[in-house]
Amino acid sequence: MTTSAVVGRTGPRARAAAFLHRHARVRLTLLLSAPLAWLGLAYLGALAALLVTAFWSTDTFTGDLVRTFTWANFHDLVTGEVYRTIALRSLGVAVAVTLIDLVVAFPMAFAMAKLASPRAQRWLVILVLTPLWASYLVKAYAWRVMLSSEGLLGWGYGLGATIATLSYLWLPYMILPIYAGLERLPNSLLDAAGDLGARGWRTFRTVVWPLSFPAVVAGSIFTFSLSLGDYITVKIVGGKSQLIGNVVYDNIGAANNLPFAAAVATVPVVIMLVYLAAVRRTGALENL
Repeated sequence: MTTSAVVGRTGPRARAAAFLHRHARVRLTLLLSAPLAWLGLAYLGALAALLVTAFWSTDTFTGDLVRTFTWANFHDLVTGEVYRTIALRSLGVAVAVTLIDLVVAFPMAFAMAKLASPRAQRWLVILVLTPLWASYLVKAYAWRVMLSSEGLLGWGYGLGATIATLSYLWLPYMILPIYAGLERLPNSLLDAAGDLGARGWRTFRTVVWPLSFPAVVAGSIFTFSLSLGDYITVKIVGGKSQLIGNVVYDNIGAANNLPFAAAVATVPVVIMLVYLAAVRRTGALENL
């Protein structure tokens, strides 16, 4: 019996199945259509709405939105020294958190991937994931207790407390990508470097670091972006410090200035786009 006879007897469903079997790109398009539609509506649509709102203004008397195009919000954002200081402070906090997490995470990930036994690796991964099971607020308030003047550390509140708390909160997001990258690193390369006379630092500099750099970039994207937009931690342990997220939150709530809040919210988006463009030029994203 020919294929056409079978298709003719089994109806439209079989013809559709045969068509999809012959056209792999159509199958892929249908498979990705739902998630891509969700991405376009929920994420890209929200970003578009944010950008549009940033060019509106608020009536100072009634508090109503004025849907008229204006550059006033961005002009105030660029010319206001306070906002420039807050943006630079937020950028500095994000960089500091990323570097601290990198310094702490890399040796931990290396020990997990190359020194621990397979059984111990599984337990270590669980231990790294365990803090993620607890509520963000529980962990942040736990650090507030420790950092208070009567607490275990007694550092007090401020920018240093914010950096320490954020470094703890986002550390697993740095450990896991580096661990995954180092686990893929063949042990034979390390053995070959040792056989050729390379000591520990040279092996790290010429073998381990270049091959694990894409994983480091992946981890830094998480820690950098999460720190850049965070506003809850600085509210809890930051004292009088302000970051970009706090400016956005305050203008949405107390100030009731949604357009200016949208304009401020574009700052971390632009910073992240610049960062991604920079790491893309290194080729790290292509090797993830």
